[in-house]
Parts: sequence; structure tokens; C-alpha cells
Amino acid sequence: MHRRTVLTTTLAGTLAAILGQHAGAQTMDATSQASFDTVMAFMAAMNEGPDAMSPLMADDMVWHNEGDTTLPWIGETKGKDAIFEFLGVFGANLQTTKWETADAFASGDTVAVFGVMNGVTPHSGKEIGDFSFALRAKVRDGQVVLWHWFEDSFAVSQAYHGRS
Repeated sequence: MHRRTVLTTTLAGTLAAILGQHAGAQTMDATSQASFDTVMAFMAAMNEGPDAMSPLMADDMVWHNEGDTTLPWIGETKGKDAIFEFLGVFGANLQTTKWETADAFASGDTVAVFGVMNGVTPHSGKEIGDFSFALRAKVRDGQVVLWHWFEDSFAVSQAYHGRS
């Protein structure tokens, strides 16, 4: 498994920097700010690999990707070890080429991120084209407990399966 390579391709460090700029324009209570900071730190840690990510993950963390279940990274994964294995599958099947955030905010233990991304699916070699994404993350005691990802499953599936 190529965890470090997989995680680097997510462009998480870039996203965290962009989102950090958006955070300055908001006024959040202490809990919301702490949740936002934890999620941003987790995204930045993705560039560094499992050793950096693990302290920011609850042992019972759930990573859930919504979408077309014919894609090998769609579904729910529970627990740190399983999530690291999942990230290997995800990274082998989607190479991110664009990541732009439109909005990001936090309320209490919940952080939401919305934007546009693009990528290539090595399975077919096809570019997906720009598509929308949304993320809902939850934080407990300074650790991410939920990473709920939503993407344009149709566009991603079309590219993965080699359809135009």
C-alpha cells in the first residue's frame, strides 16, 4: 500500500491553506473554531501521512463516501486501520487534479466544506471534468469522528467506467 503517495495526491495541504483563509472572515464560538481547526489540521496531515493523521482521528472514526456503489471507494469505512486501507484504494482509483473551495464553515462539532474538483481515474485514464463536492465532518474531543463525503457520483462513475 502506498499510503503516503495516496494521501499526497489529495491536495489536502492546499485545501487546508485555502480554507484557513476563509476562516478568518468568519466569527465562530470557541467550540465551532476548535472543530474547524481540527478538520483543517486533519486535511493538512493528509499530506504528511498516517503518523500525522492518526492523532487527529478518533479510534471509532467513520469515513463515508456517498455515490455510485460500483466505484471501489464508495461506502462506509470504520476505524483507523480500515480507513488507511480505504485511502489506499481511493488513491489508486482517483488522482485529484483540481480542488477549489467555495465555502467552509463550522457550527459546534460540525464542519462543512463545499467546492469543485476534477481528477483522472487511472482505471480508465479518463478525466472526470469539474464536479461539485461537499464534506460534512464531525469532531469530538479534538479528533475527527465522521468524514462524510459527497461528490457528483455520475460524473466520476462515467469517467471510471470509460464512458463519456
